Amino acid sequence: MKINTFRVFYIFGALLAGLALTGPAQAGPRPQSVSAHVADVPPLDGLWKGPLKVPGGQLEVIFRFVKLTGGEYFCTLDVPLQKVSRMNVKTEIKGDTVRLYAEEAATRFAGRVSADGKQMVGTWQSPGFKVPMTLAFSALPAMNDKKVRLTPPYREEEATFSNLAVNARLSGMLTIPAGPGPFPAVVLLSDSGPHDRDGTVGDFAPLGQLADYLTRRGIAVLRFDDRGVGKSGGTPAQTTADLVSDAQAGLNYLRTRPEIDLSHLGLVGHGEGGNVALLAAAQPLPPSFVVTLAAYGLPGRDIVVQQQATTLRTLGTDAAQIEAATKRQQAMLEIIRQTTDNAQAQAIVANMLKQNNSAIDNATAQASAAEMTSPRYRYFLAFNPVEKLAAVNCPVLLLNGTSDLTINADANMGPLEKGLKSSKNKSVTVRKLIGVNHLFQPDPTKWPIINGQPQPNFAPEAEEAIREWIVAQTKK
Repeated sequence: MKINTFRVFYIFGALLAGLALTGPAQAGPRPQSVSAHVADVPPLDGLWKGPLKVPGGQLEVIFRFVKLTGGEYFCTLDVPLQKVSRMNVKTEIKGDTVRLYAEEAATRFAGRVSADGKQMVGTWQSPGFKVPMTLAFSALPAMNDKKVRLTPPYREEEATFSNLAVNARLSGMLTIPAGPGPFPAVVLLSDSGPHDRDGTVGDFAPLGQLADYLTRRGIAVLRFDDRGVGKSGGTPAQTTADLVSDAQAGLNYLRTRPEIDLSHLGLVGHGEGGNVALLAAAQPLPPSFVVTLAAYGLPGRDIVVQQQATTLRTLGTDAAQIEAATKRQQAMLEIIRQTTDNAQAQAIVANMLKQNNSAIDNATAQASAAEMTSPRYRYFLAFNPVEKLAAVNCPVLLLNGTSDLTINADANMGPLEKGLKSSKNKSVTVRKLIGVNHLFQPDPTKWPIINGQPQPNFAPEAEEAIREWIVAQTKK
């Protein structure tokens, strides 16, 4: 299961962090298993997708059912815009009613399946939030589906290179435009948490789509599996700074390739990957240019508080409740900062979580507290993304979307722009993309229809903005 390191602190109004605003979840039995021997319900195997309507917009929710050999169903939850992937879901079936409970987020859904097995109409419920929701059925891709596609008009090569700094062997894909070259090139860097070479979140692969777009238009692209993921060795990096050597190893690999224009070699980073790219640009042998896609501009501590407040506002929470939740979270973060004894910090935080939300059991509180006091999370809270920007002298493009609920465009782009220009870097371009979210998807009304279903895509205006800016750098 791929879990973003920080998502648990703001999904669904930061419920896992014990910041529920109107008390614990409604009382009632928590389903422990599935009864698969109910004739009233058609087979559930497949994807059940629906919009979770929140004030000001909606989030796509995806339940994935797989029937096991014993007759039970295995179920998981994806919410791509909240970076939730494969969250475990407990399921109960009675008659034509299906009850789903995502314990990790204190969230439940109960719905009735239509006679034709194509819809599930019911109610989504979290502490302090309840809304009708309809899920539509779509079949799971065939297990023998090799994702057949037309041969792209460019070369694809498996790429393997070493990061000697951590003694890790990294693997990925190098795509090279048709023709003799040399071509401008970029290394793609994924968002926080371990990702595969395509930056996959749920069923969406933003880095894979971006790589295809750029390579078709004359830019070579290297993308790779993060440490410990896919074909890459090593263990996942613990801090943003740790990832810089991976980016440098990717650049050095491209420098060995005769098809690559060594004077136009850049880094394109998504989320935390954007901060990694900027840190690499402040080191010896920097890239020729950097493109950041929703990079952090505020210290990690401020990011966590901001993410919670943004999510609560999206859910329609009033200002007084948001302020109260923010104070509780700030107090918890201050405990983590001041308490260097990790065992003591974990005990205090677990106790605060349970007091703030009695729906959280002891095991969940302990697990959450352990993650919140981990070295990686402590580093993130203290990380200041503008600290080394004065040493960045290469051209930089800062991109973010106005519908990003994870990294607020206005709050984060300003500090990055100011920090970069403090070194008298005159080649800093800042652009906000209307309606684009954190995954760089456009507004759902602009998604293409494939097999009768809307499918998310990388925003075309973002792809073209990146390509156009990179090409402009090659002409200077």
